[in-house]
Amino acid sequence: MAKEVIKRDGAREPFDAGKIRNAVLMAAGEAGLEETKKNEVVEQVTAKIVQMVDAKDEITTSEIKASILAELDSVEPSVSAAWRKYDSEHKQA
Repeated sequence: MAKEVIKRDGAREPFDAGKIRNAVLMAAGEAGLEETKKNEVVEQVTAKIVQMVDAKDEITTSEIKASILAELDSVEPSVSAAWRKYDSEHKQA
């Protein structure tokens, strides 16, 4: 599993699958999914992303985000749409 995540500013921190889980959970909540479906999507996407980074020593946050969104596009497009909407509304200038 990836040992380090490289953030946009170059800072490094240990990989934490819980952060992926929380981000997907928040997006699924914004998409209005019912609880069972929300948990299903969170588990499926988190497992897929953890599997993807399994063989890496390091990974960037942008790689993680792109992979999460690609998986959400496949699994539950309403959640990826909610994520993108949140991103566009909260971009810093």
